[in-house]
Amino acid sequence: MYQRILVPVDGSSTSDRALQEAIKLIDTQPAQLRLVHVIDDLQFLDTEGYVDYAALRELTQQIGVRTLARAEEVAKQANIAVETALLEANGERIARVIDKDALSWGADLIVIGTHGRAGFNHLLFGSVAEGVVRGASVPVLLVRSE
Repeated sequence: MYQRILVPVDGSSTSDRALQEAIKLIDTQPAQLRLVHVIDDLQFLDTEGYVDYAALRELTQQIGVRTLARAEEVAKQANIAVETALLEANGERIARVIDKDALSWGADLIVIGTHGRAGFNHLLFGSVAEGVVRGASVPVLLVRSE
């Protein structure tokens, strides 16, 4: 059915659940798994020079590397071959970066967690998952948080 499954991870329990669902899909069929973490653009924080942008960027990269390593370990413990990628938004919306990576890698499915925010929280934080669903070039499986 699905041969190439892409899972965006952000270290949240919701993205952990999405990874578990992807592993369940792979347990029923042979498939390749790709885990991606997108580093958001932080340049807007450095408008007045109050923020050490280089240090903040290094920290976000380290967090991304650790997030991918933890998710990779979960997949390997399930005996699933996995590849990882640390992606940078470079001014693009995270959802678009995920879709572009899915296309370039040849994914047939994106499995992504959604926090299920509503009302003001949804307005304030938006939803990467919603953006992926709206713009994805491949099917998307949404996994809700508990």
